Amino acid sequence: MEAQGLDWLFVPMHQLVSWGAAGAMVFGGVVPYIPQYRDIRRTQNADGFSTYVCLVLLVANILRILFWFGRHCEAPLLWQSLIMILTMLLMLRLCTEVRASSELNLRHRSFADGKEEELRAPLRRSYLDFDPQHFWHWSSFADYVQCVLAFSGVAGYITYLCLDSALFVETLGFLAVFTEAMLGVPQLCRNHRHRSTEGMSIKMVLMWTSGDAFKTAYFLLNGAPLQFSVCGLLQVLVDLAILLQAYTYARRPPKPAPHAAHPTSAKAL
Repeated sequence: MEAQGLDWLFVPMHQLVSWGAAGAMVFGGVVPYIPQYRDIRRTQNADGFSTYVCLVLLVANILRILFWFGRHCEAPLLWQSLIMILTMLLMLRLCTEVRASSELNLRHRSFADGKEEELRAPLRRSYLDFDPQHFWHWSSFADYVQCVLAFSGVAGYITYLCLDSALFVETLGFLAVFTEAMLGVPQLCRNHRHRSTEGMSIKMVLMWTSGDAFKTAYFLLNGAPLQFSVCGLLQVLVDLAILLQAYTYARRPPKPAPHAAHPTSAKAL
């Protein structure tokens, strides 16, 4: 009788756990970018953050949404992708605004120093130029939006034509997972190129690592498809490599500042 009387407690508790897990799935992926967003806004310097991270996540989540139309999965996964796309667009907008503000301040300093030859406005790079050398280094946030919409339209049309093919749908799902596994590679390459992790949020990478480790453990324990587990392990390894970079570069002595550093020598995104 007592056990039967307590049954009503377990039903709502189970629902609460289920809702909590769904909420963590939807919003947990964007949490690592909150400290990075705040750091960029506070310092007005986006040099330490690679905008190719946004590109990787935008492509991965657009493909995941298209995969959802071919194989319906849990609704939280769909909402997670929508929230992540919105978050990456906000990150791109902030980075573009900060970069434009930095270029404007550079012109003002050049004017104050009497360097008239440096008063020329920086060359505007547009998505519609179709210049592969300047891909994902455009001057306006609207250019990034146009690129995302164009990719979504083309990928969506191809998916619509091939939606009846099980092979295509499974390949689409694999590409979405594998692309997300490559999330940290742009940041890893950026750190290696500049031999520094200055400007990169360590909190963001630690959250990446903990979240990816939890996700990979979930895949392994619940018998998820092999590609999910392999891509999850690859993602954890990339996160650990970035943390190793942060440790290694932090132990190096700082480079002496040049006597007359040129203001245009700042690192590009």
